[in-house]
Amino acid sequence: MGKGPGLYPDIGKKARDLLYKDYQNDHKFSITTYTSNGLSITSSGAKKGEAFLADVSTKLAHKNITTDVKVDTNSKLLTTITIDEAAPGLKTIFSFIVPDQRSGKVELQYLHEYAGISTSIGLTSSPVVNFSGVAGNNTVAVGTDVSFDTASGDLVKYNAALSFSTPDLIASLTLNDKADTLTASYYHTVSQLTNTAVGAEFSHGFSSNENYLTIGTQHSLDPLTSVKARVNNAGIASALLQHEWRPKSLFTISGEVDTRAIEKSAKVGLALALKP
Repeated sequence: MGKGPGLYPDIGKKARDLLYKDYQNDHKFSITTYTSNGLSITSSGAKKGEAFLADVSTKLAHKNITTDVKVDTNSKLLTTITIDEAAPGLKTIFSFIVPDQRSGKVELQYLHEYAGISTSIGLTSSPVVNFSGVAGNNTVAVGTDVSFDTASGDLVKYNAALSFSTPDLIASLTLNDKADTLTASYYHTVSQLTNTAVGAEFSHGFSSNENYLTIGTQHSLDPLTSVKARVNNAGIASALLQHEWRPKSLFTISGEVDTRAIEKSAKVGLALALKP
């Protein structure tokens, strides 16, 4: 998480990325180009079953201001303006979706050596206000994430988390879904030279009395090729191979099989990201 405890979403992120990032069963591609003035244009498409979804996004960075504009196949335009380091450690983010008039939001993020704070408020007459904060250091951190609906006067979200980190191990415990789901995650670096790591995530739902366990691993075959694998207690096993065939251009193939029903066809996903 870098210097300090980071922000609330950083808690348990290493384990989540190992277990879930880049796994997919669809066909995706993206192409990014750059103009002489620093504008980047990314065209993306995804085939989900019989449906095809596409979007075009642009990003322009000027000094400490970054503007992102994204248009999708539903004719929605998402605009995000980020002002970085308006004051030391402070980041301001404005976002809104056209034509959704209630989507406007402003967010403030502040990073300190011993704290990370994020607060956001919707730009409506009766907004939802969100606050998340983490206190601690690079070893131990504790945080909370709450949302308050000013229209109803109710807390619509309240979560809490605890994290413990060493140079090669990260463990976290989170209480989510209004204290209904307890999740413990674990990430351990086996070898930094080959980027080999193992991870696990265990969740228990109090109201449903159900448990969910996922374990996984990752390993770099060479500096440009990495593999990952995971399995959960439902018997779903997945694996992926990712190759950087040119700088920042990635080809990823992933597969998923139900070990309790081998007769079913395996699901295969492909992703291609091209950057000059």
